Amino acid sequence: MEFQGALKEIRSFYESHADPALVRKYAKFFVEGYDAFGVDGKLTASQRKVWFEDWSREHDLGWFLDLGDQLVKTGKWEEGFLAMGFITMQIDAISPATLQRVSAWLDEGGLANWAAIDTLSGELLPAFLSKKVVPLSAFAGWRSASSKWKRRAVPVTLIKTLKLGYNTEELLAFIDPMLGDTEKVVHQGLGWFLREAWKLDRKPVEAFLLKWKDTCARLIIQYATEKMTKEEKLRFKRIK
Repeated sequence: MEFQGALKEIRSFYESHADPALVRKYAKFFVEGYDAFGVDGKLTASQRKVWFEDWSREHDLGWFLDLGDQLVKTGKWEEGFLAMGFITMQIDAISPATLQRVSAWLDEGGLANWAAIDTLSGELLPAFLSKKVVPLSAFAGWRSASSKWKRRAVPVTLIKTLKLGYNTEELLAFIDPMLGDTEKVVHQGLGWFLREAWKLDRKPVEAFLLKWKDTCARLIIQYATEKMTKEEKLRFKRIK
């Protein structure tokens, strides 16, 4: 399959299965906007498998990364989802260079909503750490990236990393520079990570929350303490 032919086939498929009603249904969950064709997720996943089985006979990961560069540029949800999926299906072939390429997808704004970022951070990015393709420090620059979505990806990726044998205090130290972030979507990601870390290792997380409770965004504390009892939450109430 020629490169441009693949792009044309993908776009034709999405346009022929577009459903404006689905776009309206899901748009309410995306305050930043939801640019989509409105194609059923199961249909998209099924067709992705067909394309991959066909195109991977002739092309390697590099070709799919090039294809992904073009897909994420459109800003369409389904095309970004497809780009991520193609790389996830080749997880054993990823390298540090793969992370650099995927990183650019966030810098360029093609992956720019919570669903895209959480899919990427749940299904692909943790593999770079679990397979020891890159060290945790490879994500250090993401913590201060201009893209709020790229910053959100850091704590959300670390949720799965909690079960990879990393020391909880090491992960807390890694996100510490992010506690002053000003974006809501980042606050949500940080709080989510802290909540999951607390379930596994309460003592260091509670010490971390006590350190930040009076200065970080209240939403972080709200998310982080969600599973605590009413009495436990009182410890992390902000001092006025």
